[in-house]
Amino acid sequence: MRRVAVVGAGISGLTAAYRLRRLLGETAEIVVLDRAERIGGKLHTPRVAGRGYDLGAEAFLARRPEVTRLAEELGLGSELVHPSGASARIRAGGASHPLPSGMFMGVPASAEAVSHVLSPGACRAVAAEPELPPLRMTGNDASLGELLRERFGAEVVERLVEPLLGGVYGGSADALGLRATMPGLAAALDAGAKSLTEAVNEAMPAPTPRGSAKPPVFGAFEEGYETLVNALERRSGARVERGVTVRRLWREGGGWSLVTGSAARPGRLDADAVVLAVPAPAARGLLAESVPEAAAGFAEISLASMAVVGLALPAEVELPASSGVLVARGERHRDGTAFTAKAFTLSSRKWPHLRGRGGERLVRASVGRGEPGELRIDDAELLRRVRADLAELTGATAEPLDTAVVRWGGGLPQYGIGHAEKVAGIEDAVSRAPGLEVAGASLHGVGVPACVGTGETAAVRIGGFLAGPG
Repeated sequence: MRRVAVVGAGISGLTAAYRLRRLLGETAEIVVLDRAERIGGKLHTPRVAGRGYDLGAEAFLARRPEVTRLAEELGLGSELVHPSGASARIRAGGASHPLPSGMFMGVPASAEAVSHVLSPGACRAVAAEPELPPLRMTGNDASLGELLRERFGAEVVERLVEPLLGGVYGGSADALGLRATMPGLAAALDAGAKSLTEAVNEAMPAPTPRGSAKPPVFGAFEEGYETLVNALERRSGARVERGVTVRRLWREGGGWSLVTGSAARPGRLDADAVVLAVPAPAARGLLAESVPEAAAGFAEISLASMAVVGLALPAEVELPASSGVLVARGERHRDGTAFTAKAFTLSSRKWPHLRGRGGERLVRASVGRGEPGELRIDDAELLRRVRADLAELTGATAEPLDTAVVRWGGGLPQYGIGHAEKVAGIEDAVSRAPGLEVAGASLHGVGVPACVGTGETAAVRIGGFLAGPG
């Protein structure tokens, strides 16, 4: 009997466990270990107003195939839903505006496309960007924030790029690398685009032909991500051990050994192969003994924290006819108070199926821009501030009928300058440790499809290792 240990029961680890079962058959023993008491990692579907409401990752990018393909394989294709088509708004410059469409992740394709959000001076800077000295980026990386400020000015970063990237990374654009966060833009520059404006216009998807239905950008599960998480656990046939910390990992003989539990009462698990699907700090600690080069690479990946607040408002509350609102950095209420939330999703507008069991309107707020101390308040104060933000932005002042606060301490890896090279170094070092693979959000993308992809790749490689030569 072959035994594989999967450390981490987030979406990457659960996907790896499921794929390993398909590859290795029913006789293999697959053990999934996670220090949390629940599985799913940053896919979390607590009950709000009597129904499951995702307060971790909200949706997945439907243009990538991994989640849709996996759902259909699991028999969950009928559970997939898509947004209503309601457009978003952005609070910038003291007013609320429609979110511009002529952008690539917040980088404008023209001054005209963003003229209603930026000041006249910032619009002139955007219009003049193609006349700046040509960019020479081939093979190099750069700080996304610094590059955009140099070419467009600060307003583009603060009013457009950071609000759009904030939900993905939760930190400052200055700490993010161009190549890892906007690979399409980097590819256009590598191909010869001489300005960011030219690169944006080349990187933007082609418009939908007239008369054709526009494909959905995002997808979700009707009853929340727990549908996918539970199906993966069930179909993997794995022994899932919750509340178990893995404290040490080393290679012994032809396999691997793990120390689990507390220092006072340690346990040991021996396995033929291991998949590490854990955040960067945990991976760093577990690899320090057996693969120090990979541990050093994980040590260079920093993390940001955030919180998600779920609100269930009375069914009769009228909300704006938009999918939500992004809040630019530095925005303030009419009384001068700073906004706490960086974004609101009006979930019952964006996802028509999302109502409480009594028809309650569900609203989701995101908090956390990577600034020290911004999350060092208790849940009651966080709720008070978020409600004040919502009232300022939408006029909705009704007392919520139910609430939930979920904090993600260190939950968002930051893809800094040279991230791809760091990951290549990690994977090269791990490839020289037979029977070991890594997966997760620290590697090739923080979105759910990317995480699913890393879990599947790890499983396929472990399957090949256990099958032997040929």
